Amino acid sequence: MMLENIQKFVLVLLYGGLTLLSFTVLINPMKANRKANLFFGLFLLLWSSYWVLDVLRICGLQPMAWFALFVYSVQIFTPIFLFFSAVFFINPDYRFRKKDLNCLIVPVISWILLFNSERHPVIYHLVLFINIAHNLPYIALIYFKIRKHQKRIKVISADTEPIDLQWLIKLNFLLFITIIITVGYELFNAFVYKMHQHVVMDLLFLFIVYSTLYYVLRQKEIYPVDKRQRDELMAIELENEEEETARKKLIPDHEFEILKQRLTDIMEKEKPYLDGDLNLLKLSDKIGINAHQLSYLLNTGFQENFFYFINKYRVQHARKMLSDNSFEKLSILGIGFESGFNSKTAFNTIFKKMTDMTPSEFRKQQFDPDSRQDHSKALD
Repeated sequence: MMLENIQKFVLVLLYGGLTLLSFTVLINPMKANRKANLFFGLFLLLWSSYWVLDVLRICGLQPMAWFALFVYSVQIFTPIFLFFSAVFFINPDYRFRKKDLNCLIVPVISWILLFNSERHPVIYHLVLFINIAHNLPYIALIYFKIRKHQKRIKVISADTEPIDLQWLIKLNFLLFITIIITVGYELFNAFVYKMHQHVVMDLLFLFIVYSTLYYVLRQKEIYPVDKRQRDELMAIELENEEEETARKKLIPDHEFEILKQRLTDIMEKEKPYLDGDLNLLKLSDKIGINAHQLSYLLNTGFQENFFYFINKYRVQHARKMLSDNSFEKLSILGIGFESGFNSKTAFNTIFKKMTDMTPSEFRKQQFDPDSRQDHSKALD
C-alpha cells in the first residue's frame, strides 16, 4: 500500500513537472531560440500526455473512451516535435519541405491500427509497440544532427559550450535508456510476471524532467537575432563543409598577406581574444573585412578555424599568467576568466587539449622542479 501511494505521488510530481515545464518553455521567458522552444514546449506537453490518464484515475476520474483515444492518437507526434525543435535550434530559418511530410507516415499507420484495435488486443499491443519504437529513429537523427552542428559552430564561435546543444544530446541519451527499460518492463509483464508498480521507471522520468528544466532555463541564443548577421554566419558554416578546392577566392592575392599581418598585429596588440563574447562578426569588424573573408583568411592563411585560432591565443595568455609569480594568488578559474574563457569546464578542456596538461598541472610544474622533471620523463 505504501509503495502504491509513493508511486501515485511520483506520478503527480512527474505530470505536474512536465506540464509546468512545457508552459515555461512555450512562454519562453528568456526570449531565446523562439521557434525551437515552441516545438520543444509542444514536445514536453505531448510527453506529459503519457501520464495524464493515470493522474485522472488517481484523482478519482475515469477517462471517457473518446478522450483516451484522443490521447493515444496525439502521443505518436511526441518524437516528431522533439526532432523539429532540434532542427530549429540548429537552423532558426528552417523552412518546411515536402519531404517533411514523410514524418506523417507512421502516425497515419498508427491511427488506422488504433481505430481498429477495440476488439483486437494484438493490434492494440502493436500500436503501443509502434508508439515506443517510433522514438528510436528520431533520437538517432537528432544525435547526428547535433554532432554535425557542434563541429560547424567552431567556424564562427570561440566559446561553443553555451550553444553546442550538449544538453539536448543528454536528454536524447536518457530518453533512449528509458525506452529500453520500458520495452524490457513490458516484455517482463507480458511473458514473466505481471507487475502493477513501476515506481523506478517513473522516478527515472522525474529525474529527466527536472534535469531538462535546469538546462532549458540556462540556454542562450545560438545565432544572432539580426537576420542578416544570422544568414551570413550560417552561410559560412555551410561553406566550411565544402572541400578547399571548391571554395571561392574571397581575398585578392595582393591583399592577402597584408590582411594576414593586420590580423596578427591586432591579436597581439589589442588582444580581442580576452573578450569572452568575441565571435567571427566582432573580429571581422575590427579588421575591416566581412565575416566570410575572415573565415577564408583563417582557413587559408592559418589553416585553422575561428575556434582554434582564438583559443590558441587565450591558452598562451593563460600560460603566461600561470607562470608569473605575481598572479600566484589568483585562482585557476580567475586566470581562465582573465584569459577570455567563460567557464571552468571550457578552460580546462581547451587548455588540456592544447598543452596535454590541465591548468593546475601546468601551474604546479612551473613552481615545482620535481613535477617538471616527472613531466619531461613522461614526454620522453
